[in-house]
Amino acid sequence: MIDLFIQVTVFDIIDILLVAGLFYGLYRLLKGTSAMSIFIGIVAIFLIWQLVKALQMEMLTAILGAFVSVGFIALIIIFQPEIRRFLFTIGDQAREGKLAQKFKFLRVRSNVDLDIDSVAKACINMSDIKQGALILLTRKNNMDDIVSTGVVVNADISHSLIENIFFKNSPLHDGAMVIRHNRITAARCILPVSNKTNIPGHYGLRHRAAIGVTEVNDCIALVVSEETGNISMVTGGEIRTINPSELKDIIEKELKV
Repeated sequence: MIDLFIQVTVFDIIDILLVAGLFYGLYRLLKGTSAMSIFIGIVAIFLIWQLVKALQMEMLTAILGAFVSVGFIALIIIFQPEIRRFLFTIGDQAREGKLAQKFKFLRVRSNVDLDIDSVAKACINMSDIKQGALILLTRKNNMDDIVSTGVVVNADISHSLIENIFFKNSPLHDGAMVIRHNRITAARCILPVSNKTNIPGHYGLRHRAAIGVTEVNDCIALVVSEETGNISMVTGGEIRTINPSELKDIIEKELKV
């Protein structure tokens, strides 16, 4: 036992700390999603495999080893949304760091010049009559993949146009509107729905879609509830209800982040 402790080097300690940090990061990433149970199951199988291998139980070692050998491909398939979100977070931080300072082409112009007055007024007006809406305001990426799922509008921003698009009988009311570079780029866009299991039950499909799209894209999602008329803002997968009188100031603040 003493020999075992003596053989532990500084690099072994660093290795242990890095692995612990990796597992903690994965836990934070998967917490509240349906993938958490799958991840725990995979870790349990890996630990059992290591145990039976140490006990020289050859048959179980061979079976579990075969499972673990193809586990990497299975992980990529199962955790595709989580991996995308993880890589997006790393890329976003790198873009804001020293690399982005040297290579400015990596940075995407955000909606700093957005006509916030029109957007806020449209949300407040739709809130008053309980007209459902879902609006995405781009920040650091153009969200071309989302825009491609909808109908291109490419129009100047006005509160009347936004309200008309989300009018119940409008052919473009169902889905999300994307606003970038101070223009209404597209409407009726299809969004990924969040897989989180801890979303309160009173949130509908619009809110879940807003949470899902902000988990993997750097944007602001504004949701007007058709049931309550409440205005919600979603950033980074986190949702909060906004007081209409504070909506303009909060949008302006979030766009500068």
